[in-house]
Amino acid sequence: MFNVLDILGTIAFVISGSLSAMHRKLDLFGIFIIAFVTSIGGGTIRDILIGNTPVSWMQNTTTMYLIGGVTIFSIIFRNKLDYLKGSIFLFDTIGLGVFTIIGVETGINAGLEPIVSVALGATTGCFGGVLRDILCNEIPVLFRKEIYATASIAGGVCFMVLYSFDLDQNITYISTAMLIIIIRLLVVKYKVSLPLFTTANNDLTN
Repeated sequence: MFNVLDILGTIAFVISGSLSAMHRKLDLFGIFIIAFVTSIGGGTIRDILIGNTPVSWMQNTTTMYLIGGVTIFSIIFRNKLDYLKGSIFLFDTIGLGVFTIIGVETGINAGLEPIVSVALGATTGCFGGVLRDILCNEIPVLFRKEIYATASIAGGVCFMVLYSFDLDQNITYISTAMLIIIIRLLVVKYKVSLPLFTTANNDLTN
């Protein structure tokens, strides 16, 4: 199930990255780079933090072929994918949910404290999107008022609670992923956001 989640998360983030790059009219090389960074960015940072080197995608070249194949699929069927309302949001949310689970479980398997495992889940789920947005010259969604990392953290906490009760693994996986996806859907639908804080003088040019 862990490997299945990894594949699903990778596919979701590759599609998200590919569509994002195409919407910004990048060339073929740019599309592949954005898709690659979006799908492996969070996992790479996670592996470096826990000292798992070479990082996972370097040890499993199947990931590289999967990213390449899904990117080509996204390019060929880009118009059909765009028919899905909020397609980038949809695939990005799926990827967030799945990769958060992978990050938290990786922390547990590494013997880390629960709070660190939750942080590792948020890192795995969020930072591929952060790198994607930076390369696309946008303020990362993580740093905007839209609730993103908070949903990942909530999912990570849910995973740790369910894990502590020693429930069936599949129930824990599905419940965590669904919680993250539902939170993201609700906050976007009802425009829920975290408060913004500014200084009295917002002019940074002086």
